Amino acid sequence: MHIIPALKAFSEVYPELKIDMRMSDSIVDMVEGGFDVAIRNASLNDSTLVARKLAADKRIVCASPEYLEQFGEPKKPQDLVNHQCINLVGLEHWVFDTPEGEKKIRIQGPLRADNGDSIRDACIAGMGITISSTWCAYQALQEGRLVQVLEEYPLLPETNIWAVYPSSRLLAPKVRVFIDYFAKRFGDVPYWEKELNNKQRN
Repeated sequence: MHIIPALKAFSEVYPELKIDMRMSDSIVDMVEGGFDVAIRNASLNDSTLVARKLAADKRIVCASPEYLEQFGEPKKPQDLVNHQCINLVGLEHWVFDTPEGEKKIRIQGPLRADNGDSIRDACIAGMGITISSTWCAYQALQEGRLVQVLEEYPLLPETNIWAVYPSSRLLAPKVRVFIDYFAKRFGDVPYWEKELNNKQRN
């Protein structure tokens, strides 16, 4: 949604560079895999990597209007135990910031997947409630195919869009121009957040 559409313009600026890309939501060993750079939407805790923030992002809980019409809307995090939830592999608990402190909810549902686009699309199809990043879900939110729920209870930890690379390597010029390009393209307030904010004002 964001990287691929930008590559044509990047290649026109740097026509001598060739891009070899792997698309996966799995965390890979960058050194062993020989990767120059990875784009991650996460809360980073790997001290073996160097990271540069490309853009702010946030995760939200969302559902399709059809699901909410059939099953109702959760009003507090504890209500999720009575709902069908779609989960990203490795995220067995959803953690919320509540007036009583952190609230950890173990969810269950019909589907687990290791790809954020897949769980977003399953949510749009009405299979259940899920967590998605605004980076991934903003178009569906704009179009009304998804609706944010539990807005008063932010998810923890906060996440951002990062460019990460192994600390054992000097940053090659080709990697630096790639990172600089996307940092400039996304900006301090990324375009997907601006579009969502405009929709909310309208």
